[in-house]
Amino acid sequence: MNRKVTANLLFAAVILAVIAVVIIIGLTKTDPEEIIQGETDATDYRVSSKVPGRVAEIRFEEGDRVKKGDTLAILEAPDIMAKLSQANAAYSAAKAIENKALNGARQEQIQGAYEMWQKAKAGLELAYERAENLFKEGVIAAQKRDEAKANFEAMTATEKAAKSQYDMAINGAQQEDKQAAKAQVERAKGAVSEVSSYIDEMVLIATADGEVMEIYPELGELVGTGSPIMNIAKTSDFWFVFSIREDMLKNIKINDQKKVYVPALDKTLDVKITRMKNVGNFAAWKATKALDKYDLKTFEVQAKPLDNNLTEGLCIGMSAILKD
Repeated sequence: MNRKVTANLLFAAVILAVIAVVIIIGLTKTDPEEIIQGETDATDYRVSSKVPGRVAEIRFEEGDRVKKGDTLAILEAPDIMAKLSQANAAYSAAKAIENKALNGARQEQIQGAYEMWQKAKAGLELAYERAENLFKEGVIAAQKRDEAKANFEAMTATEKAAKSQYDMAINGAQQEDKQAAKAQVERAKGAVSEVSSYIDEMVLIATADGEVMEIYPELGELVGTGSPIMNIAKTSDFWFVFSIREDMLKNIKINDQKKVYVPALDKTLDVKITRMKNVGNFAAWKATKALDKYDLKTFEVQAKPLDNNLTEGLCIGMSAILKD
């Protein structure tokens, strides 16, 4: 009987000791420091074409680094090349018309007009002199002289018409015709420039240093006007983004300087808080009312490195730890 009582007392003592240890641990336990973890992000831009075409060549793969001015992809569009041929032909035709207007008549035409003028002039002088001489000698009557005079006036008009034809051949086209021909040349030149600009758009160039994040079409696929070909992240514009509960924002303000630790590089960077944005109500609340507390919202906090020269090696998606 004494053994049984002793065992019960011993068991009760052990239980009490365990409870005491649990209470002591609970009273002395402190909450671990919460880690604010985010990731690396960067400004990106999409590469697209103004004209539809077929993807003929893609010179980079996803994950490759590119430099400003690198040729990323080449499209082919036979219909655009055909339009260029048409525009060049229209320009050549307009240029020929302009040259004709500026240069005037050919030498053969000028010579022919001159000979017609001289012929009319010679006939005029002959008719005048003969009619006058015969009238003075009394060979012809006044009526005949009047007929000769009328004939003389007609030949005078003919001589003037021949002279104007010669002058026109010498002077060439009118000023208005020259201006119209020049305008047609400028119009054709503009059409050539327009089509040439479309052809330039078929060669897609990197506008900034960056990393190829996504490539959308495959070789040989048709792409429409404005369809994205690639998505490039600018490696010169990295930042860090964190999703932080509002109860952890008390020490975080816009323009505050903090430190960010990047585990992948084992590097700590000085950063500046540049933006604090409410990410919205959907899926942004943390329900704590069941614990006699209030609901907590989540904010998106953005931090940019103070020195971009120290961001070498960073890649989009790398983990980042925000520190004070």
